[in-house]
Amino acid sequence: MSSKTPPPIAWLDAPQEHDYPAAQSYLSLLYPAARSAELVAALRAAPPERFKAKDIFRASQLSLLGVSNSHIDKDRHRIRDGKPLSPLLLVRDEANGRLVIADGYHRLCAVYGVDEDAWIPCRIV
Repeated sequence: MSSKTPPPIAWLDAPQEHDYPAAQSYLSLLYPAARSAELVAALRAAPPERFKAKDIFRASQLSLLGVSNSHIDKDRHRIRDGKPLSPLLLVRDEANGRLVIADGYHRLCAVYGVDEDAWIPCRIV
């Protein structure tokens, strides 16, 4: 039996500019407006880090979205076509002992479906 090597996953060097307002929109549902703005400012200044897809899922305590999701399908096509994905924006929610995916949940699901051991570039605060 041969093992199939997952396709390489291309990544941008930095999150796209539109990822930050998306992260703030999501974070504003969890935190007051001033706190969500502080977190996004910190994400902009955070150095790049990398974590495995499976570890991000475990820390977030989220479920894997199904392959029928249109956003995941779009990201899987980007992976297949060798187009780079934007790094994830992550927030450590120490009070609740979990990781908040401020932006990039669909990208994470797409990558996990291709290679759960893939290293994913992130900005994390």
